[in-house]
Amino acid sequence: MTQRSILITGCSTGIGRHCALRLHEMGWLVFATARSPQDLESLRSAGLTAVYLDYTDQQSISACVEAVLNHTGGKLDALFNNGAYGQPGAVEDLPTDILRAQFEANFFGWHELTRQIIPVMRAQGHGRIVQCSSVLGIIPLAFRGAYVASKYALEGLTDTLRLELHGSNINVSLIEPGPITSDFRKTARKKFLKHINTEHSFFQDRYQNRLSKMESDKPDRFELPPEAVLNKLIKALDAKQAKARYPVTFPTHLMAFLKRILPVTPLDSLLRKSGD
Repeated sequence: MTQRSILITGCSTGIGRHCALRLHEMGWLVFATARSPQDLESLRSAGLTAVYLDYTDQQSISACVEAVLNHTGGKLDALFNNGAYGQPGAVEDLPTDILRAQFEANFFGWHELTRQIIPVMRAQGHGRIVQCSSVLGIIPLAFRGAYVASKYALEGLTDTLRLELHGSNINVSLIEPGPITSDFRKTARKKFLKHINTEHSFFQDRYQNRLSKMESDKPDRFELPPEAVLNKLIKALDAKQAKARYPVTFPTHLMAFLKRILPVTPLDSLLRKSGD
């Protein structure tokens, strides 16, 4: 059986690293991306083919694609767009350039990488594109506006792409995690302290409550390990006809259900309480 190949982004920690290592163990040829030299070396030491990628740099994206295709002879079976971060802060406190940076990393870079891979998959007659979204691609929470906006945009773009690729034998899926064990909260705290002026915000007191939660090492309620995402990724890669969406964790299933059945006012009330 021919070894299948996959490009996975955001493999320095968390979901990306775990999925890359486990698929490698399962016999996949895994191209794992990261930015820092230390992370790239760590991935290589684990037996992975590590490739530098910065979603915010188009030249980096093109160089990554070129490196992968040179290694595989111009083919790639699957792409798992995963690398992302969360920029906390109220919408009114969010500088527009910081919102733009969130979209460069969480949305525009994913789009550019995907559109460079699609012709490869069309030429070979098959492919799987899997996008790691979030429960916050389904519902919003206060003080997560930048991240929510990027994931809402991702959901819409991916749904459109699925329609456009119908009949191409390229399956397109969204994985929608809720709380997953990773460094996501630690990174979000750094971004919050760097970019949000808390002292002059209407929400100063509520920010202090949010900061204390971000500083805590206590797992979120219903938090699952990255293996839970891997299980959904394997289904998206192996299914004869992949599903459009693969929710992960109880909050994702619950919020998707409540969004379908609740009117806006009671749902907003619930989301306001959940966001504190």
